[in-house]
Amino acid sequence: MDGMATRVWRRNRLGLWVALCLLGWAALLPLPRAAASRIKDLASVQGVRDNQLVGFGLVVGLSGTGDGNKAAFTSQGLVNMLENMGVHVNPADVKVKNVAGVMITATLPPFAKAGQTIDVTISSLGDAASLQGGTLVTTPMKGLDGQVYAIAQGPLSIGGIEAAGGATPGVQKNHLTVGRIPAGATVEREVGLDFSEHRPLTLSLNHPDFTTVARMVEVIDQGLGGSFARAVDGATVEVTVPEAFFKQEVALLARIETMEVESDTAARVVLDERTGTVVMGENVRLKQLALSHGKLSLRIGLGQAKEQPLVVPGQDNKLVTLDEGVSLGEVVRALNSVGVTPRDMIAIFQSIKASGALMAELVII
Repeated sequence: MDGMATRVWRRNRLGLWVALCLLGWAALLPLPRAAASRIKDLASVQGVRDNQLVGFGLVVGLSGTGDGNKAAFTSQGLVNMLENMGVHVNPADVKVKNVAGVMITATLPPFAKAGQTIDVTISSLGDAASLQGGTLVTTPMKGLDGQVYAIAQGPLSIGGIEAAGGATPGVQKNHLTVGRIPAGATVEREVGLDFSEHRPLTLSLNHPDFTTVARMVEVIDQGLGGSFARAVDGATVEVTVPEAFFKQEVALLARIETMEVESDTAARVVLDERTGTVVMGENVRLKQLALSHGKLSLRIGLGQAKEQPLVVPGQDNKLVTLDEGVSLGEVVRALNSVGVTPRDMIAIFQSIKASGALMAELVII
């Protein structure tokens, strides 16, 4: 009997020891982190931006689908181009249908260097029927300061197909008056950016939010080991360059942009009336209300018990009952369970917002 008691005691002690070990091991495990985003995904560095380029040019080699005689800018541009090449013509004699006046647009990315290439988009300005098969003549592309930053030239790519004849004659699967030239422009002038002239470094939040800015300041200070960040407003953070990163601002920004911040956003509900799409954030909440929409009755709070069924049938009427403080996602699931259509749901949300019971911004697109 004593031996059996001893074995039971040893077995219990072993079980207690294993349980304590498991608890200690679990305590060493990292706690689950809230969803965080890199600073590079939340903000941009002031001064690091794209620049838009634009130019007027001519597309030649069209198969009779160019601009008509009413497009005076095309005729004038053709005459000027020929004059620059030493060919003298009478503007009144210029009547061609194989040329189209076009607007060339492109985006010059930050830190683009001379000799690199960028994509360009060509759009017809006149009454050309099609740009298919055309070639863009050498065209300077300027920035808003009037300086030439790139030179564009090359054959156009329209893409898609154009079907004619058959059971459905004239079916068009593409847009024939807009084309692209991949790597069609060569960068001629660089947009200089010296970080040493931008001290302190400034980070601009993509979506202004005071909470996110405050968290960003805290994360940067912790990562750099000192008080280097300062919130200027709800969208701007200034970072003083530490001595260790003097003349190494690129390395400093590379370190900052990988830091993770738990971003915060305002409660918002987006409704697309054309497609019936409803998108909502996790912080959307509802106060108590009673709503009647056709044969549907929605009650939130108002002393309803949790045990009451979600749907109470009776003469085809539908009753949805939820507790106060419920999220909008739970309301959507409850309404879907009784067969409410997306468009009716949008009308219900608009009414709830008008009553003041929806604690969120309502955006209709």
